Amino acid sequence: MKKILVIEDQSDVRENIAELLEISGFEVLTAEDGAVGVDMALEHKPDLILCDVMMPRLDGFTVLNILSKRPETSDVPFIFLTAKTEKEDIRKGMNLGADDYITKPFSKEELIQAVTTRLAKADRLKNFAKTDSGLSAFINEAKGYEELKKLSVDRRTKSYNKRNLIFEEGDIPRYLYFVNKGQVKIFKTNDIGKEFIINIRTEGDFIGYTALIKDEPYGFSASALEPTELSLIPKEDFLQLLYANRDVSSRLIKMLADNVAEKEEQLLSLAYNSVRRRVGEAILLLHDRYVKEGRQDIQILREDLAHIVGTAKESVIRMLTEFKNDGYIEIKDGYIRILDRAKLESLPL
Repeated sequence: MKKILVIEDQSDVRENIAELLEISGFEVLTAEDGAVGVDMALEHKPDLILCDVMMPRLDGFTVLNILSKRPETSDVPFIFLTAKTEKEDIRKGMNLGADDYITKPFSKEELIQAVTTRLAKADRLKNFAKTDSGLSAFINEAKGYEELKKLSVDRRTKSYNKRNLIFEEGDIPRYLYFVNKGQVKIFKTNDIGKEFIINIRTEGDFIGYTALIKDEPYGFSASALEPTELSLIPKEDFLQLLYANRDVSSRLIKMLADNVAEKEEQLLSLAYNSVRRRVGEAILLLHDRYVKEGRQDIQILREDLAHIVGTAKESVIRMLTEFKNDGYIEIKDGYIRILDRAKLESLPL
């Protein structure tokens, strides 16, 4: 059952809307002013918000401005309820990211149609699967929005062999890369040629979006760890997806944010954990992200594993030998298999 939050200061209007929605099969939460509405939205994460414009304490514009900047509510469809029809008010709301406007008085049919239409659009975007076909479906759905009808169809795929360079630190970004198959290492090289792997990307991951957003050269390099296939989304299309429509933008940002959160965790581990703990965490990370159906073992060069951990290759080899002797892992023909996950997870800091 979809959950709708109604923020309306007039009690009779609020109760009438709630009754109409409940009769139509929705779960309804109500708030008597904008401040209460913001608190309820953050606590209950509704599927859609109906909000009056003119209210005490916080008006509807302020409510939308606050909630659109919070990760937990940024993608919640937002519909204004208002008796004011001046063009400047409508324009202000849409510029802030409102999804629709309903002008009072309205019929039950108008209300339910607006709500179901916005929920359906939001659901279609949320159901995007992080695969090549899912990416195509997401872009095709985005092209259904008026602001995104001019998205190009020039999204091509490109294959890379093991160790092929995808782009180099200092290159000017032209594409957003999406990994269809294989693995890509993201790395930096210092002045004496020593590598440090920042991250490894695999199926369903995006690469290179930070440089595109900042409109600056890449701050790192990327190369294939194994035979890899990437989808290339032109820069112009990526920026349209990011900025032209609130629904599409919110969904895209959440997909990209998954990568950012993981990168932050890796950097914290590098800063505060022992080498032994970092090697154990790296093995767990590689297993959880890259051991797929039909691939039960981890295959990675010891040098690349050392770059992930941020230590010398000799230290990694020593830790792997210790883990093997302790019965935590098995190593066969260079492949690593986890035997005792609990022990790896409980290594001391």
